[in-house]
Amino acid sequence: MKQIEAVIFDWAGTTVDHGSLAPVKAVTEIFSRQGIRISDAEARRDMGLYKKDHIRRILAMPRVANEWIEAAGKSPEESDVERLFAEFLPLQMEILEAHAEVIAGVVEISEKLRSRGIKLGSTTGYTRPMLSLLAMQAASQGYRPDMALCPDDTAGGRPHPWMCLQIALEFRLSSMAAAVKVGDTPSDIEEGRNAGMWTVGVSATGNEVGLSAAGLTALPEAERSHRIARACVKLKAAGAHYVIESVAQVEPVIEEIGGRRARGERP
Repeated sequence: MKQIEAVIFDWAGTTVDHGSLAPVKAVTEIFSRQGIRISDAEARRDMGLYKKDHIRRILAMPRVANEWIEAAGKSPEESDVERLFAEFLPLQMEILEAHAEVIAGVVEISEKLRSRGIKLGSTTGYTRPMLSLLAMQAASQGYRPDMALCPDDTAGGRPHPWMCLQIALEFRLSSMAAAVKVGDTPSDIEEGRNAGMWTVGVSATGNEVGLSAAGLTALPEAERSHRIARACVKLKAAGAHYVIESVAQVEPVIEEIGGRRARGERP
């Protein structure tokens, strides 16, 4: 464990909001207000990005762009991105309050890692007001990372590594390889890989399965296993060094990575 100096967690779907439900509800609602139905799968495709970039990606989908042209009489433009993002901000703040529950095992594992001298960072695709709300709600439940950054705090969001790099500077890490990035989306994995960190994907609690804890438990065992396995494949394809079902399982992975570093391996 001494070989690892910091773990940088994502928020929605990783440490809070089992299934990453809040951003899906907000994104689908703002498009619904324009008369365009966005499926959950479409909303989740680029999850983890800065929310303005996420909206921009959805507008670029051929089906959505065509429906936009039919409804508005013109192709979507950057001014449309800005308008939708402005509508998204207050809506997401409203929805976040109901989806800020810390995922089972997060508080316990954060305390274990901190007791071993490992610093805890966090990054997100949310804006600063959204992150501040989440951090406050999480703190009331016992989860308090040492540092929490959003794209507003740096030159931009995922898949760029800048939030992770800023945390590394603040933590004064000896090497980027001394940190592990943990998240539930391909953009989380890309962020960590681009920063030169080890990466751990989270399958069952996150965006790729997309169900609340109760919803996941209610599935037949075969369907539950299938969805988790499919999420694992997607996160591995994005470049994750490891995939776990939940943050509660991260400690042995951190130990294994520490051992690999002791043998001279790098991400």
